[in-house]
Order: sequence, then structure tokens, then C-alpha cells
Amino acid sequence: MGRDDALALGCGGWTLAHVAGDLDAGAAFIERALVLNPNLAAAWLFSGFVKILLGEPEAAIERIAHAIRLNPLCPFTASRMKLTTAFAHFFAGRYNEASLWAEDGIREAPNSLTILRVAAASNALGGQLEKAQEAMARLRQLDPAFRVSNLTDRVPLRRQEDIAKFAEALRKAGLPE
Repeated sequence: MGRDDALALGCGGWTLAHVAGDLDAGAAFIERALVLNPNLAAAWLFSGFVKILLGEPEAAIERIAHAIRLNPLCPFTASRMKLTTAFAHFFAGRYNEASLWAEDGIREAPNSLTILRVAAASNALGGQLEKAQEAMARLRQLDPAFRVSNLTDRVPLRRQEDIAKFAEALRKAGLPE
């Protein structure tokens, strides 16, 4: 079903990658969606997030920027674009830039667990420990079961070095083991 439906393929690919953790199949579905409709901003956004999970933050930033150019005012994706951009900059090692994008995303989606994770991590490694701890406090309030030990259940990163970096940053922000 939906073999020629770019939106169905993009959403299905995102679900396979993010929820089921099948990054390769998810990426393939999203790429097919982009072939079918290269103007589908949501598919470019999904592709960017999957690139982060695959350990390709620079490619992710390019894809997210393309999504923003295609549909800069979309209320459905605006906060997700900011969150994904923040996440990509975090893994590219640009913590202050990641923090700025995360702060902007929090203004639009203050209860987004993902944006709070990125805000806590990027602020922690960017030397803004107080901001990191504030984001972590809010995150723990919304998701009290979140721990370093279940990080990969929530964010299916492929590369061990990305998992280690994210875990280190979240620990520094105050996430318990």
C-alpha cells in the first residue's frame, strides 16, 4: 500500500526508523518518497532526522534546511524543523548553535521530550550547565522514567560514539543512570 504515495512512504519510513529502529528500511522508504515528490518538505525533514540517527549530521543539516526553504511556515513541522536542526548541530559538535535552535524549539513546543533532551545535552557540552539542568528538570518532570540506561529506547542512534556522546552530555545535565 502506498508504493506511489510520497507522504505515506515518508511517514512510514519515519515510523520504521524512529519507532521500530529499522534505520535502513526507514531511510529507503523516505528516499523513495523524495524521488516521487522532491517538494515534500515533511519527507526532507524525516530524511534529515534519519540522517542524524545514521550518524550523518552534516547531511541532516542540508536536508532540514531544504525542508525549511520548501515550507518555512508550516505549523505542523516548524518546531520539528528547529528540534531536528538542533539535534544535528549537537552531533556535529556545534553545541552553542544547537542550544540556540533548541531554545527556539522549546518556545514553540515546551513539552517536547526530544527538544528538551537536545537542549539539556547541548547546553551541558556547551558549558551552560544551569540551562542544561533546567532543561533536564523539565524533561524529568515530563518523563520521570527516562534514564541513561534506556536512552537508546527513546533515540535509536546507530553509532556507538553518538550514543556515548549523548549519554555523557545528558549525565552532565543530571540524567540518572
